Amino acid sequence: MALLLAAAGGATAQDTTASAPGAVRRLSLEDALRLAQAQSQTVEIARAGVTRATGQRYQARSQYLPQLSGTAGYTKTLKSQFSGFSSGSSGSDTVAVPATPALCAPFIPSTATPAERSAALAQAATCPSATSGGGFDLSKTSFGATNQWALGLSFSQNLFAGGRIRAQNQAADAQLRAANVEVAAQRAQVALDVTSAYYDAALADALVAIADSSVAQTATVLTQTQVAYKVGNTSEYDLLRAQVTHDNQVPVLLQARANRQVAYLHLKQLLNMPLDDALELTTPIESSAGPPLPTVAASWTPDTITSDRSAVRESAEAVRAQEAQVKIAHAERIPSIALVSNYQRLYFPTTIFPSLSNGVDNWTVGLSTNIPIFDGGRIHGDEVIAQAGLQQARAQATQTRQFAAMDTRVALNAYTEAQAAFDASRGTAEQAQREYSIDQVRFREGISTQSDLSQSRLLLEQARANRAQAARNLAVARVRLALLRDLPIQGTTGVSGSASSAAGAVQQQTQQQQGQQQQQSQQRSATSTTTQTSARAGAGGPPGSGQP
Repeated sequence: MALLLAAAGGATAQDTTASAPGAVRRLSLEDALRLAQAQSQTVEIARAGVTRATGQRYQARSQYLPQLSGTAGYTKTLKSQFSGFSSGSSGSDTVAVPATPALCAPFIPSTATPAERSAALAQAATCPSATSGGGFDLSKTSFGATNQWALGLSFSQNLFAGGRIRAQNQAADAQLRAANVEVAAQRAQVALDVTSAYYDAALADALVAIADSSVAQTATVLTQTQVAYKVGNTSEYDLLRAQVTHDNQVPVLLQARANRQVAYLHLKQLLNMPLDDALELTTPIESSAGPPLPTVAASWTPDTITSDRSAVRESAEAVRAQEAQVKIAHAERIPSIALVSNYQRLYFPTTIFPSLSNGVDNWTVGLSTNIPIFDGGRIHGDEVIAQAGLQQARAQATQTRQFAAMDTRVALNAYTEAQAAFDASRGTAEQAQREYSIDQVRFREGISTQSDLSQSRLLLEQARANRAQAARNLAVARVRLALLRDLPIQGTTGVSGSASSAAGAVQQQTQQQQGQQQQQSQQRSATSTTTQTSARAGAGGPPGSGQP
């Protein structure tokens, strides 16, 4: 038995001194909520959704504005089909061939008549002058230039898109509003989860304190019984019974400490804290005015209107987004018109780098349209898909409203039940403590039996555990009801739809203790009946003979 208690004490020491290099961190419920809002990955994911939706809205709104882009390029022509248009002879022929006079430079013999001279001069006057180099120079165009530089600007402005751009902006705005609602929903869910986990850990501390008190009380009774047995005032049976009662409380204490460790680990996980850090909770599970509530629930103005629930608002935005998708699909059948313009500054230098003053301009302005003539059924397929998405969104919105209405009723019923349980437990623990104190005095004076004392102790444990459990449930129910407007739909299975494993362990421990208490109570009743029957038989008469 000493070994079991030492193990339990070692577990407690490990819980509180796991982070030996640092001190125990004191943590209030408000501190836990602030830390969770800053460290929560779910809130960060929701914020990323808002950023993504904002970017999509920028993309949709950009189609209302002019689009201007710049281009720059360089082209090196290594060989061209227009290179054969160069002038001049090769100079490699060995046989002299008389040159044929050009039309623009006619040969006028000395014996020519004045009429022949005038005709030749008139013909030469129609040709380019000798200073121009003669003919059309392809090296000054993109056909024959060896080096080409092109600097340009492209401009476009949507004039008419059949409602497509407006529908895209409507869809983007609906998605952004839904993303903002999701952020608020995740923040509320994190607040509820952390509150539930914090009170679970506080409840686990209370149950450990109850178990420690039970072990101490049974140890005191065992010491008194041992002293009474030594002086001959009690029997060996009472001594064995006190020993067994004390030993049975040790596993309950060990289980309570294990459940507390699980509850603390879950709280640290929600707060992104190292699991080896030691925590001390400073917010009690119950005060004189009832369970303390965080700031998010202190105002206590719950919004129970179904249309205000976050899930309902998100589903409504989803319907609006799908309606916009249907408009976008229909707009694909309507021709679109856009104003386009292209400006280019071209350079054809003989070397690689051009001179900026030797460029030529190329500028065009026009209208561009897109008319769908035959697409093989693609647009019809887009319309069918968008219409199916709209039908699905509307059905999900109706279903969400039904679930939200039911979830609101469940939250109200849970709060009513928790408040009634808390009110019913008020004063019970004090009465049980008073009864146990009286039984302790009666037991020391020899008036009361050990069975009566054990029964009083079990009733006290049960009253204290029920009081702590009722305070926890009431606090979580009130926080949930205060955050109901922004909370996602939790379901209908409990006070919090996101019940943690730690909360389940705490509740399981409470049920196990209540079952053990009922079993021990039944065993004591049977033992008490047997003892009274044996006492009557030892007094000289059969059971029920009426003799004292």
